[in-house]
Amino acid sequence: MSSQRINLRTPEVMLEVQSKVEQHYQSSLVEKIRAQGGVFAEGKTIFHLAKQFGFCYGVERAIDLAYAARKVFPDQRLFLVGEIIHNPEVNAQMEALGIKNLFGKDGYSEVDLLQPEDVVILPAFGAEISMIEKIKAKGCRIVDTTCGDVMSVWKRVRQNATEEVTSIIHGKASHEETRATASRALGTGKGHYLIVLNLEETDVVCRYLNKGGDREAFLKKFEGAISEGFDPDLHLQRLGVANQTTMLRAETEEVQRRLREAIQERDGSTANFRFFDTICGATQERQDALVDLMERSLDFLLVVGGYNSSNTTHLAEMGEKRLPTYFIRNQECLESLSQIRHFDLHARKEITSQKTWMMKPLGESLAIGITAGASCPNNLIEEVMMRVLELRQEEMIHKDGKSVSSN
Repeated sequence: MSSQRINLRTPEVMLEVQSKVEQHYQSSLVEKIRAQGGVFAEGKTIFHLAKQFGFCYGVERAIDLAYAARKVFPDQRLFLVGEIIHNPEVNAQMEALGIKNLFGKDGYSEVDLLQPEDVVILPAFGAEISMIEKIKAKGCRIVDTTCGDVMSVWKRVRQNATEEVTSIIHGKASHEETRATASRALGTGKGHYLIVLNLEETDVVCRYLNKGGDREAFLKKFEGAISEGFDPDLHLQRLGVANQTTMLRAETEEVQRRLREAIQERDGSTANFRFFDTICGATQERQDALVDLMERSLDFLLVVGGYNSSNTTHLAEMGEKRLPTYFIRNQECLESLSQIRHFDLHARKEITSQKTWMMKPLGESLAIGITAGASCPNNLIEEVMMRVLELRQEEMIHKDGKSVSSN
């Protein structure tokens, strides 16, 4: 039984699809603010939008293809391998279109229940090779929305495997993209990988490179983040650094610098080390834009997006180092002038802050910075802005450009 990969991006299909996508996710107000330099003032409330934020090309393409799949196959069962992107509102919309997550609420895969006539969508992060093979064995049609930047990383790790170079992957071991990349790092069976989350874990690897150590303790430290049969005494001889595309560029560069230095110290040269820059361009643009935004005089920063979004989390990490920062899912998190629900990066959970998060009394000027990850649609940004104006009892601007009092 063979599966079929489908190209849905025909002009007649995409014309209708993009109209629906814009209706669901776009904001004419946000686009107008962007065109005017990213600053919008209403009364005493001033919003400063980052130059780059929200949907990237890869995310837009993935969503377009999911909508196109529903249009082309209106009567068939559609499944997603996980989430299309890491944004709860977008994934809820997928469900509303009748596109079911292949992983049930209990987290177990329903791939065994697939039928040949079913259509399966691979998400923007990609999918593990083992999962794709299972779907192919069922004979299902496959719609592949994997981002091109992710596939560029796969090319590098496959090359490493061919040359028996172990891939050190900077990323989150549980993240869908990293798991998909790790599966490609095995190549045809000769490859190995080790996933490092941060600089602390990188230093553990560097110390082992230079001084050796307790092999069993090393394996336990990286349990769940190494390839089957990984042996640090054998598989740390030749290294190639790759990364989850949504990590912080500066941290990935420091990971590779430390590993390169450790190999130089061990071998007297860097012949056994290689590195390719595979950070997503859109991720870097949003990080750079936030750096520029934080140069302005802001009272606080709102970062909008899904709590399980890696690139959005990194924006929140950057923000909290410079000014009061609140990582929120949507406008509903702004409960009142003195109460906000937001994701605590350190507690790793949503908390409620009982304080005057608006910083200043009504009637005094308030400057708010806003950014969003690559998986956050513009309509959520508009809704957040409207909610702030409502709470501050400012005049609200409607989508049609007319003004009405919020009182």
